[in-house]
Amino acid sequence: MNRSAASLAELLFSDGPASDRADKMGLYGWLIGAWEMDAVVHAEDGRTHAGRGEIRFGWALEGRAIQDIWSLPGVFHGTTLRIYDPGIDAWHIIWSDPLRQYYTRQIGRAQGPDIIQLGKTDQGVATRWRFTDIAPTSFRWFGECSTDREATWRLQSEFAARRLT
Repeated sequence: MNRSAASLAELLFSDGPASDRADKMGLYGWLIGAWEMDAVVHAEDGRTHAGRGEIRFGWALEGRAIQDIWSLPGVFHGTTLRIYDPGIDAWHIIWSDPLRQYYTRQIGRAQGPDIIQLGKTDQGVATRWRFTDIAPTSFRWFGECSTDREATWRLQSEFAARRLT
């Protein structure tokens, strides 16, 4: 491919994981493809919003990252870049939601059968995002926050996802 004439998509997306870290890319690599989700978002005042959304995952940046799009119409529409870092044997998670103007960073690792991502908002609030009940065609995802140094966690969102492709 003539790199100067390549489109953004051709330079961004990859066919698979980079060979120098393919074994480590499996933590999130199983997500590659299309998913639908049933979502419940919990507001601080106790109100909830339920809806159906979609998620798409793909290999990116010469297979050294995974990029995804999460969309719940009217609530959020954002992208995550998941980059494996051999130096810390963990993943840098960078979430951007231009609809809500919400941006955050986390570190992701396996914890038993789950994947746990931990970080802090710009205001210092601890965040924990968890993939649980992981199966080839489904998973559950929980977004939580803590304002008391991680003594307790408040559920902000929960998604039940099913594989489409």
